Amino acid sequence: MVKSMTSFGRASSEEGNKFLFSVEMKSVNSRYLDLNVRLPKSIISLEEEIRRLINSKLSRGKVDVFINQKSYSSGDGIAKLNLRLAESYYNCLREIEENLNIKNDITATQIARFPDVITIIEEEDSIDEIWKVIKPLINSSLEMMNNMRIIEGEKLKEDILQKLIEIESLVHNIENIAYTVPIAYKKKLEVKLKDLLEGIEIDEVRIAQEIAIIADKSAVDEEITRLKSHLNQMRKTFKEDGQIGRKLDFIIQEMNREANTIASKSNDMNMTNYVINIKNLIEKIREQSQNIE
Repeated sequence: MVKSMTSFGRASSEEGNKFLFSVEMKSVNSRYLDLNVRLPKSIISLEEEIRRLINSKLSRGKVDVFINQKSYSSGDGIAKLNLRLAESYYNCLREIEENLNIKNDITATQIARFPDVITIIEEEDSIDEIWKVIKPLINSSLEMMNNMRIIEGEKLKEDILQKLIEIESLVHNIENIAYTVPIAYKKKLEVKLKDLLEGIEIDEVRIAQEIAIIADKSAVDEEITRLKSHLNQMRKTFKEDGQIGRKLDFIIQEMNREANTIASKSNDMNMTNYVINIKNLIEKIREQSQNIE
């Protein structure tokens, strides 16, 4: 099953519960699993558990996790004062007063409202209860993300498969004209030599040798065969289970390599245009495959 790495998930506690939390997750493409977890300081001890849970469900992607504490219905937490921080806030306000000649009417209540001056620390025996609330929320968010990844992955798959058909058609066009290149070159060479050596007999053997050399240098049969093989391999890869993104990256590199080789051998304008279109489609496939898990 093809999965995208772009997804979003959200879940919240039901009102009336002792602990009210909301969980939001969003992910974008990344070579590896890159987790960024943001949560209230009161439950910082749960970060490792949260990371282990997400790691067990996701394999790739840059994932941002936001856990917000909405409110508490009971006062099980303990208020803790950061007096040094409060003094620092107060000193800053005094400095503003002295330098800007502004009256300082700050109160203890106002200082207490500044970030992290007073924090709530949960009692140890409530952390397990909190985890029982947060864990299903994370699982629900992950399930929503997984469903979105599947939907987006199928869309990417369909689009890429359509582009493979277009590339196949262009390869077929190249195949049809590849054998005509030496023939066209022979005609051009004969015309040019007649103009240059008017009245002098042309050595047909030498011309045949030149044609053979050009035909050998411009032959793209092997490249076409390998390119077709890569197209088939990519189709087979889409039928595999698990992570296929890295394998697709490798196949795309090989497809691009064969297209470049055909371009370097081409001395026909039509063939060159076909190769340019192939490379353009390969680049579009590469951009889309980077978002596949």
